[in-house]
Amino acid sequence: MFILLFVHAKKLAFRVEINKMDEEQEEQRKSSEQEEKVEKALETEKKLSEEYLIQLKYAKADCENLKKRFDRQLEDVKKYSNERIITELLDVVDELEMAIKSARSSNSTETLVQGVEMTLKKLLKILENEGVSPISSIDAPFDPAKHNAVAKTEKEGVEGCKIVEEIRKGYTLREKVIRPSIVRVVVQPSQSRKEINSNE
Repeated sequence: MFILLFVHAKKLAFRVEINKMDEEQEEQRKSSEQEEKVEKALETEKKLSEEYLIQLKYAKADCENLKKRFDRQLEDVKKYSNERIITELLDVVDELEMAIKSARSSNSTETLVQGVEMTLKKLLKILENEGVSPISSIDAPFDPAKHNAVAKTEKEGVEGCKIVEEIRKGYTLREKVIRPSIVRVVVQPSQSRKEINSNE
């Protein structure tokens, strides 16, 4: 009986041992499956990261090429942006040369004056088409944003500060003053000047 018990215990211990081994094998199998899954996932991520890296390199190269092309186009625009207006101004040069040639051949200043006047009209038309317009000054109130006064005259009965003479014409380019008018203004006599004149 003792031997039977011993055999039975041995069988039981053996079964427990086998079950333990089965569990360990199962755990190892599950662990190896997990390792395989992790390795596959890692391999997939490596492939994706390599693809992304290649795409990033292509995108970087495209950006660099785009920047180079943009820089070349910008340089061309800077070089040739005024080509149209220069072409129009060359017509003005042609007309001035014809006016001078005509005046020399006929020895007439009237012909020269007429030629220069026609050329000036054409030049002013070109400037007008570009958005350049003269600043009106004579009899206008003085505006320091548009006018530059180089001389003033005092006169009784004048309201404010009025422009009486335009020495050099000023111009605006699309409402921006690009050259102020140089003008002579007339103002009321100052109070101290009035007192000096009344004391005399």
